[in-house]
Amino acid sequence: MIRTLASAAALLLAAGAAPVAMAHSSDTSAVAPAVASATPGFATSDAADPYIWLEEVEGERAMDWVKAHNQTSLGTLQGDPRYEALHQQALDLVQSRDRIPSPGFTHDGHVDNFWQDAEHVRGIWRRTTLDSYRTDAPRWETILDIDALSAAEGANWVYKGATCLAPEERYCLISLSDGGKDAVTIREFDTVTKTFVADGFNLPESKGGVTWIDHSTVLVSRDFGEGSLTDSGYPRTVRLLKRGPSADQAEVFAGEKTDVSVSSYTLRDADGALQAVLLNRGINFYESETWLLNDRGETTRLELPLKSSINALVAGQLVVTTDQDWTAPSGQEFKTGDVIAWPLQAWLADPKTPARLVLRPGEREAVEGINATRNKLVVALYENVRGSVYVYDPADWSRTRLDLPQNVSVGVGSASERDDKIFVSVTGYLNPSSLYLADAATGAVALTKALPDKFDASGMRVDQFEARSADGTMIPYFVVHKDAMAMDGSNPTLLYGYGGFQSSLLPGYSPTVGKLWLERGGVYVIANTRGGGEFGPKWHQAAQQENRQRAHEDFQAVAQDLITRGITSQPHLGIMGGSQGGLFMGAMLTQRPDLINAAVIQVPLFDMLRFHKLLAGASWIGEYGNPDIPEQRAWIEEYSPYQRLAAGQPYPEVFIHTSTKDDRVHPGHARKAAARMEELGYPVLFYENVDGGHAAGANLRETARRIALEYTYLTRRLMDEPAQQ
Repeated sequence: MIRTLASAAALLLAAGAAPVAMAHSSDTSAVAPAVASATPGFATSDAADPYIWLEEVEGERAMDWVKAHNQTSLGTLQGDPRYEALHQQALDLVQSRDRIPSPGFTHDGHVDNFWQDAEHVRGIWRRTTLDSYRTDAPRWETILDIDALSAAEGANWVYKGATCLAPEERYCLISLSDGGKDAVTIREFDTVTKTFVADGFNLPESKGGVTWIDHSTVLVSRDFGEGSLTDSGYPRTVRLLKRGPSADQAEVFAGEKTDVSVSSYTLRDADGALQAVLLNRGINFYESETWLLNDRGETTRLELPLKSSINALVAGQLVVTTDQDWTAPSGQEFKTGDVIAWPLQAWLADPKTPARLVLRPGEREAVEGINATRNKLVVALYENVRGSVYVYDPADWSRTRLDLPQNVSVGVGSASERDDKIFVSVTGYLNPSSLYLADAATGAVALTKALPDKFDASGMRVDQFEARSADGTMIPYFVVHKDAMAMDGSNPTLLYGYGGFQSSLLPGYSPTVGKLWLERGGVYVIANTRGGGEFGPKWHQAAQQENRQRAHEDFQAVAQDLITRGITSQPHLGIMGGSQGGLFMGAMLTQRPDLINAAVIQVPLFDMLRFHKLLAGASWIGEYGNPDIPEQRAWIEEYSPYQRLAAGQPYPEVFIHTSTKDDRVHPGHARKAAARMEELGYPVLFYENVDGGHAAGANLRETARRIALEYTYLTRRLMDEPAQQ
């Protein structure tokens, strides 16, 4: 087993199934993009940027600007007569108690869950038995109440997970964020007494993490003062911290200032016994070195490809995925996307130990999840964005497929270390989420929990189409709609995209999309563009760095294809995306505004000539390139939305929102985008949540407000007649 952040709120991917049809594209490659000419020299240097003062996150002038815009935008959107109904629906959905509690196995076989609802807005960490969890009304024992803790300490705590000391897992290091920031305070907690440990490990606010070695020893990667952080603002060193009054912090490893970060983790077997202590040096977002730390404090670099991930330790076998073609020290050749395995101790003793090929995905396949039970490896493998779950036997790496619904998304969840049970989630766009408990040893699967319908999906369907991008590549996309959809261009359509960091957009059940959009006659479209991971590392790498524009062209091709097919038309087409997806929205806005009538731009990247200087931005140079290098700056400047905004363009009124507490993507991106558009004479709705972090929701009430604001805006832009907008 790999021990990194063993959060009590184990991730459960949403679940359910839907009918899927496949169609070929209409040829839209002949349509020429209407790229506007940017204002020459605008914001090409700090001195030439008239809105750089908006980067002062909590500066008085900047916050006055934010408050004024919040007042205007909230007045407009909350003043719309449809807002209250949408807000109440969103609030009911996000605070609903009939959600599936995300399960996380403890080492002794109990099930943990982190839960939020109307009563527990900040959430509770709770525990039950597996048998109780499988009932309709589990008997939960509260371990830690974040609402009560925040009230007692007068703090704005957001729970960010826990890492517990195996095998007993009595003592845990709790990560608490002030308002949702990535930076966390880490405090030692006793799950038996349910109290924080007096004179226990207590680390002040910082980005970074901590790893248990034993009860008296942890490895810490944090902000230790001057010189201890990388240019990206993440830890540069790993230090050994011993329990006790001296609290000595001996440095055991250091990366370079130009690295993204360094961190530590352990490999433990299914009994919790420590097998190896590993150090990760993140050179950039995709390349890293892995080092072994021995009992004497000596470090040795392990011979792994720079683009690779350690996935699991199962039955003594170390499982690794490579994201590049690679020749191993044994002379064996492996391909990008291969999953391979070595006997751990033999490989550590001799790097030339031969590896076994576990899995080589096909051209339209991708591995979307790997986990290990006590004796088996479990893999979520997707073909053309549809998932199946396979169980691999480490004895000979033979595989069997679990008998789960087909043509859906699947997610491998928490796995037991006592036996071979594992939770598997299943989802589609129209069917409510469901959770199965599988036995990887026998192949048996049992439906454990299923959500009730959250919206009326009767008379709806899911189609999968393809659009031809500018270079001829076929880009798949899903369309969720009512059967009776007219093909006359009149359908209000929301196109969602992300397109970066090898993050896949997989089918999933969204109660808010269903209730606030689909039920009301809207069409929902999800574009699986390059830059994502839908077809493995190569699909992502095809739109990295100098090829970033390909992803933008993919998204634009999908928009054009929707119009060409008659699904929608420019007055009824809107787009939505956040973070990297916010950059996607900015590229569409500045390159093909003629295709859209609305854009929801969430916590965006926008000024790509300064992204690397703001907060965690330097860590993304591996994705976009380095604006300080002239050759790379040239390709970035070609699409950077902030610099490309221009007067006299058919930009629609956009809705941009961000968070003051976001310490990952700087709120200055969103602020400057809005300010520049206003200067050029365009109407803008801008909203900034003063809490919330990068996920833009410190609590469920704020999440509901954000969702209601978005769908009120989309209603105004795409469902109303143009004269009413």
